[in-house]
Amino acid sequence: MITPRWNVRILLALAAEPLRYHELAARLPWLKDSQFHPKTRTLCDAGLVERTEHSPRHVTYGLTDRGAALLPVLPVIVTWAEAHLEEAAQPPSTIEQIEDSLTLLTRRHAAGILWALKIRGETSGRALFQLVMPHSAWSNIYPPLRQLAVDGLVDTDGPGRPYRLSAAGEALGPVLGALSAWAAGKPFNHAAHHPVWGHTQPLSAPKPRAGHPTRPTTTPPAVPRPGGARPSYSDLFSHATPAGPPAALPAGGPNR
Repeated sequence: MITPRWNVRILLALAAEPLRYHELAARLPWLKDSQFHPKTRTLCDAGLVERTEHSPRHVTYGLTDRGAALLPVLPVIVTWAEAHLEEAAQPPSTIEQIEDSLTLLTRRHAAGILWALKIRGETSGRALFQLVMPHSAWSNIYPPLRQLAVDGLVDTDGPGRPYRLSAAGEALGPVLGALSAWAAGKPFNHAAHHPVWGHTQPLSAPKPRAGHPTRPTTTPPAVPRPGGARPSYSDLFSHATPAGPPAALPAGGPNR
C-alpha cells in the first residue's frame, strides 16, 4: 500500500491539512498529471486518502484516519535507517531514508524470511524453504536469501551453513512491529506488544560493513499521542519536496 514510488510523499504532503489538487501538485512538482491521478486514486481506494467534493470546482484531498495513523510509524523507520543504511556520497533526505528502507523490506519473500528467522533463530535454507515457500522448488529460497545477505539483513557463515538475522535485521523489530500494528488497525503503542517483534532488547552498535560506514544513530522524533491533534511533519520531512525527483534505489541493496 505504501511502498509504490511517490505514495509516502503524497501522504506526507497531506499530513498537515487537506489540499486542493493544484496545491497538492505544487508539493510534488516532478510528478506528472498522468502519474498523479492514478496515484491519488489508488491511495483513495486503499482507504489512506479521501477525496471530498465540496462543489464541482472545489475538491480536496486529505488523509483518512487510517492514513494519519501511519504517520507515527515513519520516524521509527527513519531511526533504523540512520543507524543501519549504508553511508551515501550525498546525505539523503529523510523521505529518501524511508523509501530506501521500505524497498529492502518489500523485496519478494523478504518479510516471510525475516519473520521465520526471528521466530526460529538460526535456520538452514531448506528449513526456511519449508516455512516460507513450501509449494515452490526448494532451490528458489536461495536468491532472496542471497539478496537479504547483500542488503545486510541476514548473515551466514558460508554456503550450506545456516542463516540468521544480522544486527540490522534484529534491529528491525520496532519497524516491523509498528508496521504490523498499523496494518492490523491497532494503536501505535501496540507495536511494543507484538508477539514476534515486540519487546526487542537493545543491541550493541552494529559493526560497520567494509567500505561502507554506518550512519550515526539519531534520536527519533516525538510520536503524536493517540487522540491528539494531527502533528505537522514539516520539520521532520523538511526535504520531502526536493527540487527534482530522487534517484531510485539501485537493485544491489542499500548502496545508494
